[in-house]
Amino acid sequence: MHAKLLLPTLVLVLAAPARADQSLETAFRTTGPTVLAAFEAQRLVIQKSSAIIYDGRSEAICGVVISPDGFILTKASELKTIKKLAVTVDEKKYPEAKTVAIDEQWDVALLKIDASDLTPVTFAPTSAVPQGTWVVANGTTTRTHRRVLAGIISAKIREIPTAGGGALGIKLKPEAKDLEIDELQDKSGAKEAGLQKGDVIVAIDDKPVAKLEDLAAVLKDRKAGTTAKITYRRGEEEKTADVRLMARSEMSDEMNRNDAMSGAFSERRSGFPRILQHDILGAKSIVGGPLLDLEGRCIGMNIARANRAESFAIPVEDLKAIASRMLKN
Repeated sequence: MHAKLLLPTLVLVLAAPARADQSLETAFRTTGPTVLAAFEAQRLVIQKSSAIIYDGRSEAICGVVISPDGFILTKASELKTIKKLAVTVDEKKYPEAKTVAIDEQWDVALLKIDASDLTPVTFAPTSAVPQGTWVVANGTTTRTHRRVLAGIISAKIREIPTAGGGALGIKLKPEAKDLEIDELQDKSGAKEAGLQKGDVIVAIDDKPVAKLEDLAAVLKDRKAGTTAKITYRRGEEEKTADVRLMARSEMSDEMNRNDAMSGAFSERRSGFPRILQHDILGAKSIVGGPLLDLEGRCIGMNIARANRAESFAIPVEDLKAIASRMLKN
């Protein structure tokens, strides 16, 4: 039965008063077979027009097919951690995929696979839909068969500012007369950019720095997610590196109570110009995949599993602009 026909029945079942000794039948829960059967039309779109991106044999993230000839959008920061990249669209596996462009601001990557007959998503005309609107996203998969998850739009479109100021993720040698790196945090942008213990920082964005106060003054108003040009001395050689500044929470393994209860969530879940929020309780591997409306149209691209109650998607208007810009360039 089509989702639109079954939804009124589901709403009545979900809203019906229950005695204290009763709970909702398994079939009528949001992940139950009766509910998921209502979204079979949308599942077929997910099957044909979303990609599953693997790290070896492990399902890592999803993707949005945007052209018949093999261009796919996905989440950039999650893609960077994949060591053995492979992509599956529908039932076909593509062992060779290339990253051809990255948009750091939106955390979006453009992939290319060798294909010629893919089914791209159909973009919805607008993301300005009422709160409570049903939406559908990738669920888990078998080897070839996509499953779906359903939920609702749960908040108004808004910006998600970067959480905290930007930091290099280094510790300086206390007794040194200059800015010598003594330690780098494992998840820091400095380590990601190739800086090492013993390197001496001499300039940031071409501004000379010689002491801790200089370093703090240059970085005090910088936001996480931005990039700083670091000039440093390694032995007798002077080098430069573009270092992504990160929020301290991104580099720390410490969790607050809400995060501890949330299960797996995205490492980057802030610093987005606009997001569409929904309540689909998927694993963090749903990021990168399409968010569909009941017509099977792409209303956005999932970009972050924020916590146990919130998932974020890039609204379709912004997604189309990102896709157009990346394809052109």
